[in-house]
Amino acid sequence: MNGPVQSLTPWVTEKFISAAPLAAAKALESLATHEALLLLKPLKAESLVACFNPMDAVKAAAILRRLPARQTAHVLTRLDVPQAAKIYQAFSQPQREKLKTLLPDSLCQTFAVANDWPPESAGAAMSRDFIVFKTDNKVADLIEKLKNIPRKKLPVACLICGKDGKPKGLVRTAELSFYGADVLAGSVMTAVQGVSAQEPSLQAVDLIKQGQPIVPVWDETGKVLGVLSLAELAELPAPKKRFGWF
Repeated sequence: MNGPVQSLTPWVTEKFISAAPLAAAKALESLATHEALLLLKPLKAESLVACFNPMDAVKAAAILRRLPARQTAHVLTRLDVPQAAKIYQAFSQPQREKLKTLLPDSLCQTFAVANDWPPESAGAAMSRDFIVFKTDNKVADLIEKLKNIPRKKLPVACLICGKDGKPKGLVRTAELSFYGADVLAGSVMTAVQGVSAQEPSLQAVDLIKQGQPIVPVWDETGKVLGVLSLAELAELPAPKKRFGWF
C-alpha cells in the first residue's frame, strides 16, 4: 500500500464516514481510483452510499464502474436520485446497458430525466428508501418482510400499489398487528395523496402536517419513484424551512 492510502487508512472507517461523510468523500476524491477502491471495497453499502452522495459524480462513476456490477447497481438504488442520475450518465454506454439488466426499468428512466428536475422539486428531494406492497398482498406477507428489517430502519408506513404500479394507499407499520394475517393490504390501507417529481417538494408539507406519514412522488404516468417524509423535508435549504415544526 502506498503512502497516501496508508496515511488515510486509519481515518476512512465506517465510523469516520458516518460522522463526516463530506470529509471522507473529499479525501477519497484526492486519491487515484485504484487507491480509493482499496479503501472502499471492504465497506458496507451504507458507508458507500454516504461517501458517494457528496462525491464528484465523475470520480464516483470512475470508482463504481470498477466494482462488481451488482454492487454498483445496489449502491445506485440507494443514492440520492439526482446524484445517482449524474453518476449513471457518467458511465459509458456499455456500462449503462449492463446496469439496465440489473436495475428496474422505471429507475433507469428516472435517471434519464432526473437532472432536468429543478433543485427544489419533489424528485430532487425524495428518498428511494421505501417499501411497496400490492393491494392483494396479505398482512402476513407485510409482516414477514418487515420482521427482517432492523427496528431502527423500519418504515413508519408502507405504500400499497395496484398492479399498474400506481399508489392506492398506505398502511402504517405500527397498525399491522391489529389485522388478521389473511386480510388483504388493499382492504386495510388508508387513502394516500402524492406529488409529481417536478412539483416543488414543499407541496408535500401540508400532507405531512395533516398526518400522512409519507408522501409518494410519482412520474408523469403516476408510477411511484420515491417518497417524501418529514426527514426529507427537514433537510430542505434554510430559506425553505419556514414552518416552525421543522
